Amino acid sequence: MQKVGVIGLGPIGNQHATLYSQMEQAELVGVCDRDTDRADAASARLKVPAFYSVKAMLDQVPLTMVSVATGGVEYGSDHYEPVMQALDAGLHVLCEKPICNQIEPAEEMVRKAREKRLCFGINLNHRFTPAARLARQWVDEGLIGHQLFMNMSMWIKNPRESSPWFQIKALHPHTVDIMRYFCGDVESVQCFATKAPGRGIWSTAQFNMRFVNGCLGHLTGSYDIERGHPMERCELAGLKGRLVLEDMWRELTLYPAGQLEKRVYTNPLFGGYRDFSDTFYDRLSTFVRQLEAGAGPEDIDGSGEDGLRAQKVLAAAIRSVQNQSVEAVL
Repeated sequence: MQKVGVIGLGPIGNQHATLYSQMEQAELVGVCDRDTDRADAASARLKVPAFYSVKAMLDQVPLTMVSVATGGVEYGSDHYEPVMQALDAGLHVLCEKPICNQIEPAEEMVRKAREKRLCFGINLNHRFTPAARLARQWVDEGLIGHQLFMNMSMWIKNPRESSPWFQIKALHPHTVDIMRYFCGDVESVQCFATKAPGRGIWSTAQFNMRFVNGCLGHLTGSYDIERGHPMERCELAGLKGRLVLEDMWRELTLYPAGQLEKRVYTNPLFGGYRDFSDTFYDRLSTFVRQLEAGAGPEDIDGSGEDGLRAQKVLAAAIRSVQNQSVEAVL
């Protein structure tokens, strides 16, 4: 049984806490936020102790893991300190995306977890669906064959104005992770970005990529378009076939080369995913199950290393916009 504390009690942190309280293999034992009202509200709702500092929670309740759901600049600047505190305390950590809004602190987090042999995961929940897993299975079985191109798109209306790079850093850990999930590491990036009327940030962007395996990638993302169906689409084509994944869990189609028949997975009406929150439950419960099964840090699905590699792709994209150049992923 994993004894879990949740750090950061905004809407996402409250969702983490609620989901852990519903799991058979996890016990929520504490919630923490420096905003005392938020901590007290979650405590009263979930009937667990409230803490107003990470140190206090780590000192006063027995924990085996924490969820870090703090936010900050570009949704990631407040992740570093509580992650490092938890790792130093010998705890496994699941952290919200992005792993961090800066590369050097993210590298320190990954390095610390590796040195202490602790499991470190990132909430890259878009890969945690039956359809995404089946698509990965098709790739592993060779049904796509030699990969040629990957097209990816996602848009979520978000009127918030933060840093110039808010959309790139905060939205695209998900899309880049899905692209890497199917195609492996990205070698180089070219990015173009635009500001919609009235926007102060680079609110829409297009990326061209070359993967290490030679596959070519294209990504379109935006904080300017109203939500609707589909809000996310992934297409991967190779010499043996092509797959299309719509909205993470909704539908997956395989188009085998040279055949007039296609193979389709459709999210079932009964027993399937009901909404986006189910991707959170799948991701969090997968981390808990992996810990319960004795998984090593290198076995974690959606690891800190995965989160770091996604942010490095996005850092290269930002350099590309700044320099009007093709940038290597460092």
